[in-house]
Amino acid sequence: MLRVRWNASAMGMPAVLAALCVFFTWATWTVAAPTGTEAGSAAAEQILRGGPAPKLVLVVAGDDADGRAFAQAACDALSRRAEVMVALGSPAEARAAMERMVAERRSPDVIVATSETSVWTLWDTIRSSTPELADLKVVTPPRRGRSTFLSPTNLRNVADQIAVIAIIAVGMTMVIITGGIDLSVGSLVALSAVATAWLIRSMGGDAASVGAMASACIGGVALSGVIGLFSGSVITAFRIPPFIATLAMMQVAGGLAFIIAQGQTIYAVPETFANVGRGEWVAALPNPVVLMLAIYVGAHVLMGRAAIGRRIYAVGGNAEAARLSGVSNTRTLLFVYTVSGLMAGIGGVITASQLKAGSPTYGLMYELYVIAAVVVGGTSLAGGEGRIFGTLVGAFIIAVIRNGMNLMDVEPYTQKVVLGLVILGAVLVDRLRRRR
Repeated sequence: MLRVRWNASAMGMPAVLAALCVFFTWATWTVAAPTGTEAGSAAAEQILRGGPAPKLVLVVAGDDADGRAFAQAACDALSRRAEVMVALGSPAEARAAMERMVAERRSPDVIVATSETSVWTLWDTIRSSTPELADLKVVTPPRRGRSTFLSPTNLRNVADQIAVIAIIAVGMTMVIITGGIDLSVGSLVALSAVATAWLIRSMGGDAASVGAMASACIGGVALSGVIGLFSGSVITAFRIPPFIATLAMMQVAGGLAFIIAQGQTIYAVPETFANVGRGEWVAALPNPVVLMLAIYVGAHVLMGRAAIGRRIYAVGGNAEAARLSGVSNTRTLLFVYTVSGLMAGIGGVITASQLKAGSPTYGLMYELYVIAAVVVGGTSLAGGEGRIFGTLVGAFIIAVIRNGMNLMDVEPYTQKVVLGLVILGAVLVDRLRRRR
């Protein structure tokens, strides 16, 4: 009975991902004051915790979105305990507000200021020129340590950005386990995106119905699946090496995308089409992330529990032995290349939805990132070994490296060097492990 080998390399991938997260958390750690609503609430809380509530508070902030959010949050927190006045804008507006309050014999007990307005020389001038305000206290939001990498927005972006690559990598994992490769996935992303946008435009454009958009999405995915099936047919019928066959189909799919789009980007899609790639229908998670997780669960069950999964491992481990055991190598290869095309088609639909357009230039270099995710995730290029969830971990490793380097302002050229070394290192680890 065939079973997936649980090797040290695969077990180490989650540890590598955790180590990368720890490193980028440390590398992007900064100590700074919050802004906006968070800053206003923090400053107000500091006042209320510092002793008796003041009678009159002046909130000073810039007249911009962050300043108004700061002032609103501070007022909401303090208005139940004190009278609150607000001055938004430049030092001149703040001085005018102070002068009116002094003239009315209603001097503020404390100033609540943003980090920017707290450093105005105005406050020293007022203390020295107005005796009753000599002890005027200016309270600002406390500075806090935080990691840019660990911010909820950034973590959400990492998951959202890697979803397409991770989905395509499911099909690529199956292909590589059989000992093959699929270089056409990047072009299939572009073809699916263009075909979907073209079909939507043909069925109403900006006024297309939900049914028309669903049909267009199915059409784009199906077209990519047919191309994948054709690649598998060429490989099995004529014994053409997968590298050559899929390299040719990469050119064919890319050319078809340009022909359908006539070299242009197709923008005639409804605004609601963006909900597919940008919406949140389940647990406040982006739709692509939910779809990605569902696909990985299904693929894991298929590879671990279904007969087709055992056949895929058997063909990759020893094709001749699998054939003699009654496994249809042809059907198995047709299946994995079709799945690879379908996954790339789904990636193309998501990309078209996120960008609200279909362009033949989508998907450039996607095959590199997809193969990298699969290899880094522990799947052997020699075939016969690999794990679906290992690929998901590999995809997140690639995403975390790219995101972390972006946050650290590493130039794009250096990022390519690092990613290339990561891929090379993963392949070397696989080779050394096989030798042992």
